[in-house]
Amino acid sequence: MSEKLTYTQVGDYLLPDLKLNEPPKELTEPLGRYGRMRKAYLKDHRTMTYNTMLLKETLFPHLRETEETAKARLEQVMGILTERNPLPDKKADPMGWTAAMNALKAQADEMVLNELIYN
Repeated sequence: MSEKLTYTQVGDYLLPDLKLNEPPKELTEPLGRYGRMRKAYLKDHRTMTYNTMLLKETLFPHLRETEETAKARLEQVMGILTERNPLPDKKADPMGWTAAMNALKAQADEMVLNELIYN
């Protein structure tokens, strides 16, 4: 349905009475780490893809999907890595456990970045 456009006179000019619709939810919530990294990568290294997605309004849904997929993949990879590499006892060696978890997290994060963000 087409609404009839109305105008308001301001001085000698007729200005259209325009109203903005409520922006979609994906545009109002802030992006997470992986979504922001994907956006920066597309903007810097895949300019045509970035501009096309931006003009077709598919960029932000893509960034949201990338964020969710990256988080799920990170959890999955961390589960696999902790199975393959047993961690020291957290109560007996808290510093060793922390160091091992940080190393596994960095490894899993690198895998996620290569798989989902930088391709």
